Amino acid sequence: MAIHNALGKAGEDAAAAHLTAHGYTILHRNWHKNHLELDIVATKDNELVIVEVKTRAANTCIAPQDAVNWKKVRHIVVAADAYIKHFNIDLPVRFDIMTAIGSKDNFRIEHIENAFYPPMF
Repeated sequence: MAIHNALGKAGEDAAAAHLTAHGYTILHRNWHKNHLELDIVATKDNELVIVEVKTRAANTCIAPQDAVNWKKVRHIVVAADAYIKHFNIDLPVRFDIMTAIGSKDNFRIEHIENAFYPPMF
């Protein structure tokens, strides 16, 4: 596994552990359907939470959450729609971004709730 892939997996592991510690129930991690992917799908307080995780080794000029541009948002929303239809889910949906900055055993986690809303297509 490439170093950046290992760091990304470690960041997602840390994000999932953070969510679990804060009362979220993880339904799926790295859910795929065709070319669609969701990093983490969870529930809390009767709400479906779609979480995009961005991992970086250190602070960079661009904040990790800024890597979630309009094109990525659209891709996440389409994937979430496929997920909801596939599992026939009838819950309100929230889109969050989590950042994991640091190293495998020492991440600083930031959880941005309601990070974006689905665009109108």
